[in-house]
Amino acid sequence: MPGHMPAKRAPRSTPLQLGILSFLVLLFAGCALVPNDPHAAPFAASAFPAAFSNAATNDAAWTPAQPAAHLPRGTWWQVFGDPELNRLEILANTNNQQLAGAVARFAEARAAVNISRADLFPQASLDPSVVRQRASVNLPENGQSAGVKPTYNTFLLSLQAGWEPDLWGRVRHQVEAASAQLAASAADLESARLSIQAELAIDYFTLRDLDAEYDLLQRTADTYLQALELTRNRRKGGIATDLDVAQAETQLLSTEAVLPELRLERAKVLHALAALCGQLATGFVVTRQEVNLSAIPAIPLTLPSQLLERRPDVASAEQSMAAANARIGVAKTAFYPRFRLNGLAGFESISASSWLNGPSQFWSVGPSFDLPLFTGGRNQAQLALARASYDETLASYRQTVVGAFQEVEDQLDAQQLLAEQLNAQTAALTAARRTLDVATHRYKSGLVTYLEVATAQSAALSIERTVTQLRGQRIIAAVALVRALGGGWEN
Repeated sequence: MPGHMPAKRAPRSTPLQLGILSFLVLLFAGCALVPNDPHAAPFAASAFPAAFSNAATNDAAWTPAQPAAHLPRGTWWQVFGDPELNRLEILANTNNQQLAGAVARFAEARAAVNISRADLFPQASLDPSVVRQRASVNLPENGQSAGVKPTYNTFLLSLQAGWEPDLWGRVRHQVEAASAQLAASAADLESARLSIQAELAIDYFTLRDLDAEYDLLQRTADTYLQALELTRNRRKGGIATDLDVAQAETQLLSTEAVLPELRLERAKVLHALAALCGQLATGFVVTRQEVNLSAIPAIPLTLPSQLLERRPDVASAEQSMAAANARIGVAKTAFYPRFRLNGLAGFESISASSWLNGPSQFWSVGPSFDLPLFTGGRNQAQLALARASYDETLASYRQTVVGAFQEVEDQLDAQQLLAEQLNAQTAALTAARRTLDVATHRYKSGLVTYLEVATAQSAALSIERTVTQLRGQRIIAAVALVRALGGGWEN
């Protein structure tokens, strides 16, 4: 019709405009973060004592723990002043395979954090391909009448891109859980390191205790041999009897019979030290030397809150609890819809000459939407599983803390009671030696038989062995206390 102006068409949205619009909608919608469950209080502050039962009185109050398991514990074993122990500890820190495994597990946890964090960013992939294929000619769309060759090449170059906005915090909770697990792995690494260091020190001082006991029995056997020679000479002179000689021989042989047992125990401990140092037992040597087993370093006692800060197993349990709590947040996001921006572009042709021409290009772009309507109770079960897992880690954390206090109290009692026992046994040893001197003098004077001397010798040897063992137990208990306190105590 003359003068008629055609109606204006509404402008079509371009792919770029559509993508920008979808991005803005999802960006503003993505400000919500599904929260985790509230943290359950592991312990009330009033549940902790102000100090250990054997610690000196301290007016400092309980303070919230600030985990410090990642801090270096230093070369705490150097307080014992033993060069050979220092050498073995360095060897274990370098070559122990359990420790190497813990280092590898820490690297795995660090990689897991990076894997989780990658989902926060868009993903893109380039997929070029050249395919030769044959189509069925018995299909109408592929028949010869349609002019389609049954055998042809397909050249494809496609770029795919996609991004799932973290609307409800699913990925952020996954990163939070992985980061907490990384912290737990770091604490596990320090726990393994401390355990290996302490176990090596305990085995080392056990070895030195066996050496000291062996030397004691060897010296005693030499003394018994001299006493046997004396008794035989007295028997030749008609002063002593055959019974006296037999008793002296019994004392000597029974003492010598213990020496192989001690050598066997020493060999087992030496082999254990070799394994801790990552060495083969064959050819592994620990230099024999005199060690003052009475030299116990002064170990200051710390507050319970400081104990929680320095023990790596407590820090690991706490971080495992935080990771489980973050996984509750992940499980909650399964009830919410998921959006994704998808894009595809590229070139496709059946001829290499026209592969990258303009008519060969294709593209698609747009958002996708996924709303869970019915999952058969899977999502609810996964949430219940996450909450039960958190309850388990919470109970484990609490038990770890309780066990930490138990270990410290045990070692504090060991320090005190072993010292008291050692003092009492030392006094008893002094008395036993006086008794032996009197019995020996009376025997040489012909006033008593050798039975009285043998009885006094047995009593003195038994008490002296106990004193030697108690000295070793005290220094081993000192190492155990260091381990219970979480390592070196330097501030």
